[in-house]
Amino acid sequence: MKILVPVDGSKYSRAAIDFIASRATLIGASPDVLLLNVQLEVPVRAARLIGKAAVASYYEDESKKALRGALAALKRAGLGAASDYAVGHPAEQIARRADDSGVDLVAMGSHGHGALASLLLGSVTLGVLGRTTKPLLLLRGHGPAPGDSLKVGIAVDGSGYGIAAAKYVLKHLPLFGARPRFTVIHAVPDFAGSAMPDIAGMALPAYSAQEIEAIERQAFAKAVDPVKALFDAAGVAVATVCLSGAAGDEIAAFAKKKRLDLLVMGSHGYGAIKAAVLGSVAQRVAARCATPLLLVREA
Repeated sequence: MKILVPVDGSKYSRAAIDFIASRATLIGASPDVLLLNVQLEVPVRAARLIGKAAVASYYEDESKKALRGALAALKRAGLGAASDYAVGHPAEQIARRADDSGVDLVAMGSHGHGALASLLLGSVTLGVLGRTTKPLLLLRGHGPAPGDSLKVGIAVDGSGYGIAAAKYVLKHLPLFGARPRFTVIHAVPDFAGSAMPDIAGMALPAYSAQEIEAIERQAFAKAVDPVKALFDAAGVAVATVCLSGAAGDEIAAFAKKKRLDLLVMGSHGYGAIKAAVLGSVAQRVAARCATPLLLVREA
C-alpha cells in the first residue's frame, strides 16, 4: 500500500502520523509511506534580495524541521518512510503529488468539526478534496485507536460509490488491523412519517405499518446485499445495520454511539466548487461526529 502523509509540524498532521504508526498489521505489510512538507513560496521581492541559493537553503532547512518529528515517530513504530518537500500552494502540491505518485491513500489531519458545513474542514483539506479523487483519510483531533484492530463502519447508499468503498476496504485489509470488525450501514428514509391528506384535509398515514416494513426491508437489501456479497466472497465477516431517518444524522449518531474507530464512505468525485466536493451525506456526517473519516471517491 502506498500512502502519502502531508506534514506541516502541527498537531493535526501529527494525528495522521500517530494513526499510521499505530497500525501494527499495516506496518508488518511494509507499506510505502511518503511524508510531504509543503513550503509557502518566499515573496518574489524577498527572494531577489537574498538570492536563489539562500532561498533554496531556507526551504530545505524548514522542511527538515517540519518532517523530523514525523520521521522519528514512524521509525519508533518500526516503519521507515521517505520524505520530500515541495514549494507552493499546499493543497495544489499535495494533490499533484498524490496523483503523480499513484498513491492508494492520502492520510491528513484536519481541524475539528463544527456546525457549519463550510467550516468543517481546514482550507488545505478542502483544497485537496477539490483537486484529487484519491482516497482520503481525514483525522480530525481523534487519537489512534487503542489497539491494532479497528471497529469500522462502511456507510453505503446503494450507489456505485458504496461498492467502491467496500472494494477498497477488502483490497487494503492490513490498514484495519489483524482482526477488524466491519459493519455495513445503510439509512433508509423514514417512511413512517409519510402522510397524505384525506377529503377533509386531515393528514392520514400513506402506508400501513406492514407496507412501511416491506419498503424499508427492500430498500435496505438493495443497498446492502451487493456489498455483503463482496465480503462473503472474500471470506471476511461483516455485520449489517439498518438505520431509519436522515442518513447523515443517523450515520453520525451511530458512529458516536458505537464508538467506531473509523467510518468509510463513498462520495462523488471532485469539482470546481468546494461546497460541492462532498456529497450532502458526507458533509452531514463530518459536521456531526469527529470519527476518522475515510472517503473513497472513485466509483
